[in-house]
Amino acid sequence: MLLKGNEAVVYGALLAGCECFFGYPITPASEIAHTAARCFPKLGRTFLQAECEIAAINMVMGAAANGRRAMTASSGLGISLKQEGISYLSGSELPALVVDIMRGGPGLGNIGPEQSDYNQVVKGGGHGSYRCIVLAPASAQEMCDFPRLAFELAEKYRIVVYLLTDGVIGQTMETVTLPEPLPGRAPIPEWALDVTKPRTNMISSIFLEHDDLEAVNRKLQAKYAAIRSAEQRSEEYRTEDAEVVLIGYGISGRLCRSAVDELRAKGIKAGLLRPVTLWPFPVDAIRKQTQAKEFIAVEMSDGQMIDDVKLAISCDRPVHLINRMGGNIATIDEIVARTIAAIGAKEA
Repeated sequence: MLLKGNEAVVYGALLAGCECFFGYPITPASEIAHTAARCFPKLGRTFLQAECEIAAINMVMGAAANGRRAMTASSGLGISLKQEGISYLSGSELPALVVDIMRGGPGLGNIGPEQSDYNQVVKGGGHGSYRCIVLAPASAQEMCDFPRLAFELAEKYRIVVYLLTDGVIGQTMETVTLPEPLPGRAPIPEWALDVTKPRTNMISSIFLEHDDLEAVNRKLQAKYAAIRSAEQRSEEYRTEDAEVVLIGYGISGRLCRSAVDELRAKGIKAGLLRPVTLWPFPVDAIRKQTQAKEFIAVEMSDGQMIDDVKLAISCDRPVHLINRMGGNIATIDEIVARTIAAIGAKEA
């Protein structure tokens, strides 16, 4: 099918067994709500346009507590409003899918693409010591494929999983091969609320005794440590002998792939490492780039991902930033020129 990324994520979620969508349209993510409104009811699934983003995330929490695969989608402004509910979901250890199609900010900003929700989403956003798994699709195909992985991870770890990408990926129309649908309806998990049983579980995020809340937090941190160890994902391109490694996600990662070819043509040994998980960040893959002399973080923000790159390599080698903001996108030629300038290289 020929689909926008925003449309593809709905098809992928439905084929992955998503039963409920609660949301509110916002540019550049509006097609997600539009497509869900059209497709969910046709399959006997629940679609509800909530009165606001706060209501939507609380509806997700109610469905998730009942063991249903539930999702919502928004952009930066709406994601900000959802943060309290995401913290509640995390404190209650409820699985859910949240899609964030990033736009320009801060404030109302504009509807152009940016990657400036990174800190809000990857570093937590809401209150408390919690984490969310963050997947970073870079094509309409990955927008379609990643919901299945997202729900698998969400239920395996009882955690909120984000799909975080920029407005370019959400709006770009590409050929998408739909995956096979999951068979049947998933049974209600043992931990969930089940009104068909005489006694059900208690799900809450409030623990009034200090020792009880500390025990919950230690349990959560142990879970996050296991995720850091087991769930790092990335894609590499021409890194085997790369002396300069470009690191970018979303549309920045796709542009970097072409920039690598241009740099190679100029005699510069360049490679690309594209994070597929922004949390856990692919630290292990970056640290394996022992042949690299320098790194370039390519972002559509003030430079938010670059801090994680620096932490990954322990700052023993230079890390440069190539960035645009305000809805602007660096061209391939710009990435090439600024990379050459940053590393002080001479073209072959």
